Amino acid sequence: MKASELPEKGKPKIKHRVSLRPFNTLSVEATAETFIEILEKEDLQTLYREGFFRKFDPFILGGGSNVLFRDNPSRPVLKISLKGIDIVAENDSSVQVRAGAGDVWHDLVEFAVQRGYGGIENLALIPGTVGAAPIQNIGAYGSEIEQVFSSLEFFDVQEGTFRSFTREECHFGYRDSIFKRDLRGRAIVTSVTLNLTKKDHNLITDYYSLTQRLREKGIEDPGIRDIFDAVVFIRKSKLPDPKEIGNAGSFFKNPVIPRDQFKQIQRNHPDIPFFEAAEGYIKVPAGWLIEQCEWKGKKVGKTGTYEHQALVIVNHGSASGKEIYQLAERIQSSVFEKFGIALTPEVNIVG
Repeated sequence: MKASELPEKGKPKIKHRVSLRPFNTLSVEATAETFIEILEKEDLQTLYREGFFRKFDPFILGGGSNVLFRDNPSRPVLKISLKGIDIVAENDSSVQVRAGAGDVWHDLVEFAVQRGYGGIENLALIPGTVGAAPIQNIGAYGSEIEQVFSSLEFFDVQEGTFRSFTREECHFGYRDSIFKRDLRGRAIVTSVTLNLTKKDHNLITDYYSLTQRLREKGIEDPGIRDIFDAVVFIRKSKLPDPKEIGNAGSFFKNPVIPRDQFKQIQRNHPDIPFFEAAEGYIKVPAGWLIEQCEWKGKKVGKTGTYEHQALVIVNHGSASGKEIYQLAERIQSSVFEKFGIALTPEVNIVG
């Protein structure tokens, strides 16, 4: 589709042969044959009226922090840049905050913390945009977005209408939602609304590294700002800055395995860390599994794993998407051979 095919009013920005390196935190070179930036909700309606969604199945790009371009995408790329943080309702004890899908997630966390709103302080510094947060059901340090989720609005590319989903309708799971399954490729998130607290906050501090950091600071009765600062400190000490070293954060999900399988592994590895999951299942840190396979800090060509966190695959400068993908496959093979556990990528593999 060419820009000339669209009406002038409400015309989205359409470009061709655009480098995607600035739009992914792994800093992988890839080229989008068609690149469309969505700056207003009306842009989506314009594309629908012109038959764009009948002709194409576009790749939806947010902050590019959870994607690996293994090759050039074969589909048009839609960059969602809808922004704006607003308070839509509040009372003495709570507040509803709505943010555009294109807003940076950490900016929303800072917005809340600066105003004393509780609920997302544990999710500080998670890379990416607001729109991607519920799709992935992001989580960290004992907290997940579903715990404070109110609703989201999305554009249905099949119907050409904007729809709203509640928490229940999103079918959240571990790093999962209905948008990664039944509605994959059909829904484009435009905004997200969260329920945050103004008092009587449900502070989550029973995560080992978080508890340890608060203890180091001599904080016995932490507040929202204390938890936020602790999380920021921990993440900066463990994870590389994508502006300095290309990475997509945690490359793999923490596997959830049957308790019987875990007990078998535990006999040979009594120091294996774990977390209780659903009944009969145990969650095991993927980073620990990878480290036991001696991948931590290892460099392979132009890529490798981060020296402080084996779960993070890094680009040392000019690694291709294929090289990073091949390293990920080698890591998966090592973990499966040693533990019988299949690691699943948390990042979205494209191409």
